[in-house]
Amino acid sequence: MDSHAAIVGAQLRAAREAAGVSLAALAAEIHRGKSALAYYETGERTPPPDVIACYEKRFGGLQDPVATLADLGKADVERRAFLRGGYSTALGASVLRPGWLDTSAPVSRAQSAIRHVGSSDVTDVRNVMTLFSQIEQRMGGGHGRRAVVQYLSSEVVDYLNGTYTDEVVRRDMFSAAAEMAYLAGWMAFDNDEHSAAQRYFATATKLAAEAEDAPLTGHILRAMAHQAIDLGHAAEGLELAAASVAGSRYSTATPRERALLKIVHAKALSVAGRRSEAAKAVIVAEQDLASASSSIAEPSRVFFFTEASLAHETACVLRDSGDLHGAAEQFDRSVRKRKAQAFARTHAVTLGYLGAVQARQGDLEVACATWKSALVSMGQVQSGRTRAVAHGIRAAVAPHRGSAVEGLAEIDNRASEYLQAQGK
Repeated sequence: MDSHAAIVGAQLRAAREAAGVSLAALAAEIHRGKSALAYYETGERTPPPDVIACYEKRFGGLQDPVATLADLGKADVERRAFLRGGYSTALGASVLRPGWLDTSAPVSRAQSAIRHVGSSDVTDVRNVMTLFSQIEQRMGGGHGRRAVVQYLSSEVVDYLNGTYTDEVVRRDMFSAAAEMAYLAGWMAFDNDEHSAAQRYFATATKLAAEAEDAPLTGHILRAMAHQAIDLGHAAEGLELAAASVAGSRYSTATPRERALLKIVHAKALSVAGRRSEAAKAVIVAEQDLASASSSIAEPSRVFFFTEASLAHETACVLRDSGDLHGAAEQFDRSVRKRKAQAFARTHAVTLGYLGAVQARQGDLEVACATWKSALVSMGQVQSGRTRAVAHGIRAAVAPHRGSAVEGLAEIDNRASEYLQAQGK
């Protein structure tokens, strides 16, 4: 296989999947055979210039992901400074649909001294990623994202523009950079900065393709599916989730990561109304997680995915399938199994979802007690998802204001105070 064709093919595939477009849909759109496009994307054939032009027109160009990363970081830092100046309406009003990514703006690489990169540098980047992942799990995506972006656009870009001890180190560094770009995207997503999140996710998929890291590509596509579902784009979410578990992305992943990919696929199937398939996917995810053990080295990016996480996502599948009783049981299981302090953001969200299910079951007093725990857990968490929970609480109790339901007025006030503290 020609190495150049393989690299270009990986970029073509990453650009298409980042946009959430299936191979069949693209083939019909640009009037090319699906099998021919598959050959180009796998690198088995060199794509002709007209095919590359079609991809560039459809997906905004196949830019060097390193240059894109540097440009993204610079633009992100400048945008956040601009927003702090009071112009949030101008820049914050638009939320792109998954796949509508404008990456056509010209970019230029940051100029710095060329570094010689070794395995210890890869370890450093991964350690930074793990540290900020832990902070994000505890405090939400609104904490520390600026620091992640600055580290990406300076230190990590310098590493990517460096020289490498060998090819293994080069691929490992691109993989580590892809994880950092994914984390920046995930933090933006969690903080309701969806356009920025989509751009980081798209760049992360290209870096992962350059690293030839199939499981990481699946991990990023899984995050994009999660975002699409949360934004109400069920069809795009299912396409992305299906892509995340396709081929080597799933088959070569470790058990814990396979479980994560499969349970989000189950969630996407459930939202799309494919309940029987969703139930089967849940069982596979349970089997995958059960096969994880301390003797199997897992990537640090899945440190958070435990029995509590699986129960939370299973509850979402059941809730979206109409099984409120089963959903309540699984949300409760998640609450009991999770280390609440280390995972305060997700713990608060789980409690919020549990309270919402209890309210739908007609037990508003129990729901208020659950919501009280959720609001206490939120504390100083800065997260779009916890804010959504607080808004949901206020909407749920609104028809009952002035009633004798125990704890309702307190819950309403606590939710309002949390949102005011968040500036929302």
